[in-house]
Amino acid sequence: MATTADSLALAAQARRSYVERLLSGVPAVVHAVEEGARLLALQSAEHGLQYKRRDIALDLRKAAPAWINGMVTSLRGALNSGMVAVSRPGDLSPSGGSGGMSLVDDDTIEVEILSSRLALAMMDRASWEFTDLRSRMSSLERRDELDTHDVLRPHVLARIVTTTWRAAPMSQEAWRVLQAVLHEEFAHFAEEAYHETNRWLIQQRVLPEIDLRPFIRRTRAAVGGAMGGGAAAAVSPNSGFARSNVGEETRMMTRAGGFARGSDHAEAVLGRLNRLIGRQLPEFAGTAPMQPPSADLKYAITEAQQGIQRRLGASGGEAVSTPALMDELQQRKQALKAAATSPVERATIEIVALLFQSILTEERIPATVRVWFARLQMPVLRVAVSEPDFFATVDHPARRLIDRMGACVMGFDSTSRAVGDALEKEIKRVVQVVEAYPDTGRRVFQTVLTEFEKFLEHYFKNENEATRRGVSLAQQVELRETLAIQYTIELRKMLNEVPVQEGVREFLFHVWADVMAMSSVKYGAQSAEVKTMKRVAADLIWSASAKVSREERAEVIRRLPLLLKTLREGMDHAGLSAEKQDEHIQRLNNSLAAAFTAKTAAIPRERLEQLMVKLETLEELLPDSDEVEIDESLVLDLSGHESSELEVVGEGGSMPTPAMLAWARELQVGGWYMLDYRGRNEVVQLAWQGMRRQLTLFVSPHGRGVLFQQHRLAAFLQAGLLVPAQDESLTVRATRSALAKLDVDPSRLLN
Repeated sequence: MATTADSLALAAQARRSYVERLLSGVPAVVHAVEEGARLLALQSAEHGLQYKRRDIALDLRKAAPAWINGMVTSLRGALNSGMVAVSRPGDLSPSGGSGGMSLVDDDTIEVEILSSRLALAMMDRASWEFTDLRSRMSSLERRDELDTHDVLRPHVLARIVTTTWRAAPMSQEAWRVLQAVLHEEFAHFAEEAYHETNRWLIQQRVLPEIDLRPFIRRTRAAVGGAMGGGAAAAVSPNSGFARSNVGEETRMMTRAGGFARGSDHAEAVLGRLNRLIGRQLPEFAGTAPMQPPSADLKYAITEAQQGIQRRLGASGGEAVSTPALMDELQQRKQALKAAATSPVERATIEIVALLFQSILTEERIPATVRVWFARLQMPVLRVAVSEPDFFATVDHPARRLIDRMGACVMGFDSTSRAVGDALEKEIKRVVQVVEAYPDTGRRVFQTVLTEFEKFLEHYFKNENEATRRGVSLAQQVELRETLAIQYTIELRKMLNEVPVQEGVREFLFHVWADVMAMSSVKYGAQSAEVKTMKRVAADLIWSASAKVSREERAEVIRRLPLLLKTLREGMDHAGLSAEKQDEHIQRLNNSLAAAFTAKTAAIPRERLEQLMVKLETLEELLPDSDEVEIDESLVLDLSGHESSELEVVGEGGSMPTPAMLAWARELQVGGWYMLDYRGRNEVVQLAWQGMRRQLTLFVSPHGRGVLFQQHRLAAFLQAGLLVPAQDESLTVRATRSALAKLDVDPSRLLN
């Protein structure tokens, strides 16, 4: 049996083997990126973008030697120690980071985001190879996790790649233009290095068979099951794997399906598709797609579209089975290929057919809705043969429309048909509008996409029974928090130069501003209740100012019982517990008592009257709500908003990275997610987002709402406690399916 020293030596040797593979492969991967940049520059695009791609390809060729040297230097530092400590982009010292604290500039944060996205792309491609390698290294080193700066970690390699890119020097904008190529090549690069290191360890008889149970958090099957039946499967509590011990890459695996499989992943998949097609049809990446479709093909597409409408419209969609649907579209495809006049047209027909073949066999799309997706095939084909960027960019409106509709309908089960029927009606309208304007290209797709987004906002707010109540409550929470912050801002301005006890100031800012906001939401800004709360604020300010005469002190004592009664009523309406109310009243009593002995000047009556006027017209002074930042450090205790219908998430998750914060801002209404919160693991739908997406509401199929602030939402995404139910968008999945078929038989592009 190997000793501990032997095991540690074997682990060190495995790291050296991994680093040596990276070192030997760096020139080749940079050359592959250069080639990808060159091919991208050849693709048709708008004038400005095409010139930018060409300039970047030239710049990369010049910077490549420096980039290679930078990566090689950084990796060589890890040959002996196996560690590469990169505290932040710009610090590539193998021995450690900087010694002090400093403000992080925007450039550094942006590079950090690019690095995180690259690491996620690597995990998306190489997650299982890395998991196997990590298991073997853990076995050899007798520890649960790799060191944060271990060269084996994907984020360490990603940091090296991005920071040396900037030092080469290459710009962040150039990275974004080439991001799909960079992610594809370095993900493949990392996967190969992990695979070869695993192979070497297996040859050394290190864990030939690996038990992956310690690393499981939530399986994809569990997510799928939850979507299909409304139940969720979680990790057994007896597994011995605490959430706090989940490493960074394990969390990456749980969220790679949502974040890496976003626009970055989509671009990588499209890049693979274009390279595969380019090998069979070099002219596909040139100017050929810019040419308008031949007259014969345009006529054939129109004939096919009308035939599909007649075939699917005759039964209203209900009676058309998926096999019959596929057979109909297959026959149309052959007729279209016969009408095509160039290899590029035939290839385009084949690819679009493969995309829709995947979409129409997606079991989670309701059968009645699937018919409307089928009717989009011809309009999409018409766009694809005339607009080259349909296969080159992820933000083409035709793709985005399909993805948005798919994301909304793929979460329904048999218990939610009323919801499905409402969405089906809108999807039907959208498709019919697209069919009615065949010659407008992408414009009609963009128009109906905008309309569909507006429909979703109205639908969840007013029509969907499961979400309507939750959205209403969430809007009230947002209005209350916004008003509370606005009232606080204005009260601070008013009292800036007024001699008032500090305890009273704090009460007005932290408690009474929220009471006024709650009253305004509940009764209306101009209601008698709100006016009463404002008068109480003025009375409190006067009572807490210095009282130098016996008459003033007597007046304070006379008013005090009614004042305290109204203060309690206001706090009660705002949801404060009796214990909290007692604490606040005690502090106020102390402040009022101190006013009797205060040496400061009393508030002049004229000043007090001015304050009262300002309080009465407070709403006119409030800043625009869009300018108010609802920040967790400013917002009052949100637990006061909780009810059986609405939960407000105030804790949990992990400290989010800039990339996770960016992802939280990108989530879209209608998408379905798996939420692990308060002992429940359930499917929820994103139903509402507040101004500037500072608040986000998820609703369960039973109508229970869960409200997040932006930072908390990012924290849950970071920890893998909130993951997309779909691990990638509908068109990306369809593109990957098409790629798999074309990899097996590329000749079908030419037939």
